[in-house]
Amino acid sequence: AYVFQSHEEDDRKVRRREKNRVAAQRSRKKQTQKADKLHEEYESLEQENTSLKREIGKLTDEMKHLSQVLKDHEKICPLLHCTMNFVTVPRPDALASCLPR
Repeated sequence: AYVFQSHEEDDRKVRRREKNRVAAQRSRKKQTQKADKLHEEYESLEQENTSLKREIGKLTDEMKHLSQVLKDHEKICPLLHCTMNFVTVPRPDALASCLPR
């Protein structure tokens, strides 16, 4: 048996459909915004990562250089060559000869 729908019921269906359409649209927009934000964050972290890797490279080079400078200095350092310096307090003049001028 066919039940006649009132004009009021039709209006309710239309309003519900419209409300659902708007909610779905809002949800899709929210998802898109979230994806955009994540993409921006990803790009920012990639740039920071690249920058930090570059800094690690520079600091590694500096460490190698300073290690070599120290190694070269140890060969000529009077404080390391004089056995008396291990027993007594180093003389200020001996220490001064080790410091950069």
